[in-house]
Amino acid sequence: MQLNETIGQSYPSSSGVPAQTTQVTAPQLAAEHSKPRAASKRKVDTEGLTPVGMVYGNVGTLAFNIGVTAPLEKMEYVQISHDINGWVLGQVSEIVRKTNFTIDGVEDVAHGTPVNIDEKETAVISVVGYRDDRNLLQVPRTPCKAGTIVFRADEELIKKVIGIHENSETGAYIGLLSGHDIKVELDINAMVQKHVCILSKTGGGKSYCSGALVEELMKHGVTVMVVDPHGEYASMKHKGVVKKTIRDFGVTPKGYDDKIVEFATDTDLNKGAKPLKFTLHNLDAREILGLTNIKNVRTFLTMLRKAVETLRETKGNYTINDIITVLENSGEASSGALVSELEYLNEIEVFADQGTKIDELVQKGKTTIINLRGTPPDIQELIVNRIGNALFELRKMGKIPPMMFLVEEAHNFCPQSGVVACSKIFRTIASEGRKFGLGLMIITQRAAKVDKNVLSQCNTQIILKVTNPNDLKTIAASIEGLTEGMEEEIQRLPIGTAIITGGGVSMPLMVEIRPRESKHGGESVEVIPTK
Repeated sequence: MQLNETIGQSYPSSSGVPAQTTQVTAPQLAAEHSKPRAASKRKVDTEGLTPVGMVYGNVGTLAFNIGVTAPLEKMEYVQISHDINGWVLGQVSEIVRKTNFTIDGVEDVAHGTPVNIDEKETAVISVVGYRDDRNLLQVPRTPCKAGTIVFRADEELIKKVIGIHENSETGAYIGLLSGHDIKVELDINAMVQKHVCILSKTGGGKSYCSGALVEELMKHGVTVMVVDPHGEYASMKHKGVVKKTIRDFGVTPKGYDDKIVEFATDTDLNKGAKPLKFTLHNLDAREILGLTNIKNVRTFLTMLRKAVETLRETKGNYTINDIITVLENSGEASSGALVSELEYLNEIEVFADQGTKIDELVQKGKTTIINLRGTPPDIQELIVNRIGNALFELRKMGKIPPMMFLVEEAHNFCPQSGVVACSKIFRTIASEGRKFGLGLMIITQRAAKVDKNVLSQCNTQIILKVTNPNDLKTIAASIEGLTEGMEEEIQRLPIGTAIITGGGVSMPLMVEIRPRESKHGGESVEVIPTK
């Protein structure tokens, strides 16, 4: 449909009077935008705007249909004039091309018979809203008129209605609004106060995205602690390579060696990291048994508790070797299985007479990486549990600065099914940490496997490509304001594009994640190197 075509508008009568039909042309409609129809109507300026379609059919306050007259893409923003509220922002939720081409036509073309194909594009527009005189986001209470021209949205209107603020003091630049040169920034205070989750399938770019966020936190001097099970974040010390793209994100390579402190349980495997050690005497007998593979805890709990109590009475600090010696000297016939498990713990060398001090782990304005590469999963759970409890208690007392606690592979540390050593502390931080300035950022490839009590507390959500049905169901149930079009779009998101909600953003946005400044350590390994 061309904009200079004539449109017939019919208005049915409920009083038995025949419906009236008026003839109006598109140029006449466009001219109507510049003059009020009544004293309460608003005048809008269409200069510089590109028309992309016209409203037709039944028109609702939340959605309407348009006949498309210019190139338009799904999820793109448009604007339409409302008689009372002025410019209203909308978003394309679906586009359909209607044709008269049938199966018989296919056969005709296959046999060389020319066929005239008539095509018309229609789009469904979801109403985003407008800002009222109090700067509150509102949705019109009356529908727009059929025949009204729809324009490609002006970027200033997009920023105003959505509430995007560029270059703000507390803004973390995460990327550009898809299809626009508008910087999207997440409010750091909102992220710390209301927690963050980054969800994606394997290879969807979640670690790359979280690294970009950590870069922004470091720029703003935020204290951060990263639980890194695979040793991916230490590479942020080094300058990365920003590849040239069609979009100009305004990012230059930079390393953060002066902002990062790294600790590891295995310093032989993780060169350059400081040793992370814990003192054994802070653990009770049940916690020590929890580190072993012993299932029948009751059989060995009393035996181990006696050994620990004996050492506490005779020695201030003690080692696992000391516990083993006491058990072997006790003469208990069943102590052999327990001794074997403790010998395994002793080989890991996590415990020492002098543990790592908290003021070494938490340094104001710096990012601490807890590199757990090479550490068995059960020991990882113990370490994360001890650190999480220490951060929460010390933050409550104000002995450490407000900070963000970032946890990779969160489904292993706060699972939905079953309980691990650190399950309880994650629930506590998620529900109470915001009161004390302890923010939580969880990153996972399996949203459905993360404790719902933790996930539901994350009000800032960054969703990259997800295809697993269970994960999609979990995500759809947890995000407020997610439109039907966006729910479907999650499965089709290109790598590097995310749907973001919260963090000072009033509605879900499609964002192209900015390139990393520092080196990304989570790249996939090629089995057959390509040239």
